[in-house]
Amino acid sequence: MLNYLWGFMILLGLGAGIVTGQVEAVSNASIDSAGEAVTMAITMLGIMSMWTGLIEVARQAGLMDRMTRGLRPVLAFLFPRIPRHHPVQEYLTANILANILGLGWAATPMGLKAMMELAPLERERLASEMSRREGRQMDPDEIRLTKASDEMCTFLVLNISSLQVIPVSVIAYRAQYGAVNPAAIVVPGLIATTVSTAVAVIFCRILCRRGERE
Repeated sequence: MLNYLWGFMILLGLGAGIVTGQVEAVSNASIDSAGEAVTMAITMLGIMSMWTGLIEVARQAGLMDRMTRGLRPVLAFLFPRIPRHHPVQEYLTANILANILGLGWAATPMGLKAMMELAPLERERLASEMSRREGRQMDPDEIRLTKASDEMCTFLVLNISSLQVIPVSVIAYRAQYGAVNPAAIVVPGLIATTVSTAVAVIFCRILCRRGERE
């Protein structure tokens, strides 16, 4: 869908340039934007590499385990069916912290790892339910997931709402494009993301409890 959307926007821009006689300006803007995209990608790659490296250092130093214990009440509320000491807790913690700091790109690797860990958990849960229902032991590896689990959906919605205390990525964008006060976005962003995250949490808990009753 996004491919069609971007293709339509490109064709629309080219058409507007042809109609208004600004084809040369469109061509120059395309070349300049391509250069800016490469520069921004390198900048974001550096930020993401630094953050993932710090996360790995923190994990090996035991800091991630401490932060996970600190966030355990929050994680237990949001993901009540995840075992208390499961490794996915660290990935969830790293992803949440990266989003709080506004490092959306850096949060992506931890988010992908969390999703990869949540899939076997859901297969084990389904295998346990089917074993009780059918009276025979089911192998979790034989279970094929056809839909996302409640934990996966909750995690995805939280990433979309994304509480941000310090939106580092947005500040970096604003600084690169010459904003007078790049950090002016902090307070409005904090208010907006606090509201969006609160709504997301309430929404997820209501739907999860409804699903448990059904």
